Amino acid sequence: MMYLWAGKILFVDLTEEKTWVEPLKKELCPKFLGGRGINAKLLWDLTKPGIDPLSPENLLIFGSGSLTGTTAPSSGRTTVTCKSPATKLYLKTSMGGHFGAEMKFAGYDHLVVLGASKKPKYLWVNDGEVEIRNAEHLWGKNVREMDGKIKDELGDEQVKIAGIGPSGEKLVKFAAVMNSIYNAAGRGGAGAVMGSKMLKAIAVRGTGDIKIKEPEKFLELTHKLREGDKRDVGGQRSWFFGTAGNVHLMKNTIPSYNYLKPAPDGLEQISGAWLVMKGFLKRRVGCYSCTRGCHRYTEIDEGPYAGLYTVGPEYETFSALGSGTGVVSTEDVIKANDEANIMGLDTISVGQVIQWAMECYEKGLLTKQDTNGLELNFGNSEALIKLIPMIANREGKLGDLLADGVLSASKKIGGDSYKWAIANSKGLEQSRVDTRINKSYALAFAVNPRGPDHLHTECIAAGGATPRARELMEEATGHRWPEALKYVPEIVRWHEDTYTISDCTGFCAFVCTAALAIQAPEMAELINLGSGIKLSKEEIMLAGRRVLTLEKCFNVREGADRKYDDLPWRMMNEPVTWEPFKGMVSSKEWLDGELDKYYALQEWDPETSWPYKETLLKLGLEEVEADLEKRDRCPSKK
Repeated sequence: MMYLWAGKILFVDLTEEKTWVEPLKKELCPKFLGGRGINAKLLWDLTKPGIDPLSPENLLIFGSGSLTGTTAPSSGRTTVTCKSPATKLYLKTSMGGHFGAEMKFAGYDHLVVLGASKKPKYLWVNDGEVEIRNAEHLWGKNVREMDGKIKDELGDEQVKIAGIGPSGEKLVKFAAVMNSIYNAAGRGGAGAVMGSKMLKAIAVRGTGDIKIKEPEKFLELTHKLREGDKRDVGGQRSWFFGTAGNVHLMKNTIPSYNYLKPAPDGLEQISGAWLVMKGFLKRRVGCYSCTRGCHRYTEIDEGPYAGLYTVGPEYETFSALGSGTGVVSTEDVIKANDEANIMGLDTISVGQVIQWAMECYEKGLLTKQDTNGLELNFGNSEALIKLIPMIANREGKLGDLLADGVLSASKKIGGDSYKWAIANSKGLEQSRVDTRINKSYALAFAVNPRGPDHLHTECIAAGGATPRARELMEEATGHRWPEALKYVPEIVRWHEDTYTISDCTGFCAFVCTAALAIQAPEMAELINLGSGIKLSKEEIMLAGRRVLTLEKCFNVREGADRKYDDLPWRMMNEPVTWEPFKGMVSSKEWLDGELDKYYALQEWDPETSWPYKETLLKLGLEEVEADLEKRDRCPSKK
């Protein structure tokens, strides 16, 4: 019997239409912790380099956090891992909701999907019984329709479902895996991988439990952490106003008009506070074991969208579909958000490709003939809303063009359009931080294995907003605040390690890297009490570094090197044009200097960015070292 972990991995081969279960190797648990970490190990072990992400050879792996399903506060995250169709590199993407806990109650820590079916299927996991079912009647349905039909078919409203919308079926490169309709494993195109396998959905129902080694002490600690998190000011704000609570204060920093200008007038109308004040917010929604309920359940009561209901929008969506496109109508952004959700699209990427298209239109590189008659000017909410399902369905030349992402689109359109394609060399559209202004995010986005994105390394503590944040940054850099701000690589590495262990354990980032309420010592103690394994604070942080390095090595095996660690052209070449940040830019010269220091800190080769042989051996990644050595991609220290 295993404590804390269910102890099983469920494998599903869609080509052969067979399933089997393998034990979770106990030695993986302290070394890779769970969730994101064990997913990364499975992906490394079971995929060959060079495969097409949309081929049957790619894997789609769902991993429950090691603490998911317990009373640990806000520990309900599920990691989805595969080779990304957007970047052709490593992808981990994470989702909230209740899917991971239900999977664990059904008896499985991880679910690995192999191969591809010739006809649409969905998977029904009912405790120990697993069925591969026909899904032809579900193909073409949006996420909300699909979720309802499966629950009706199974006769159980409590079933937890992860599935795809039309965008996943059409292999849109930024299609998301959606669970409970509105929770998204959004970034990098995992939904397209699911679609390539002709897998419409995975439905899970579990009635088992999780064995805890020292239940009384574990419960006592989780209660203490829960109460502490509830008292956190940031946690209270996220409960009241959601992730978009402070949008109205961000006129000079929120990315707007494709990072061209400060925010449009009326920014307050696309904020969490506005949703509350104007009655759009009907109730707050939490994920499994959540202490915060930052999700918004919203409805529109009147006007052309009267009766529309959805969850959100969150900050990234208000920025990507709102300020980024120059649209500040609350109702229009709520409608755009709902269209993206039910089509199964990542709101960050779909917003970014639309912004790029709007700039192309205003600069004459796209015309009405290219846009099916749409006037793609910034601020045109009608065009925004019409374009989302066009992209999801690859409808027309424009929909098909944008469905492959901004880098692909800019290569096809040509001209100077690459200059405003806000994605880096890895190919992922950047999430909603102006990395000319925020330098710790700039470096973090550049070195992120999946691309320029905050949900891999969110450098919130660098803001020094609380005494605890300043204390942690002094610990990370060895320097007092605000001197610590000069040590960007140290700040980034601390956030990387912390974010990694929160993903592995299943914690929401809001309690670990946003509120800072639960850190490495608490996570280590919870694992120790739950499993009987003895991990120190230093050992759990080292496990985070081990996982991050393994993810880096996946990309090294695929041929990635230092030139992939960059920022979008605009971020490195076009300074901010408005006060108080006028003139700021993250130039190549600045970035190169920070990369050199970061690689030295990580003990990676500065010329290639590849981890040294000695580094891999020190981290206990002997098999990885041997593999890269054979490929001549494992340099030794000089």
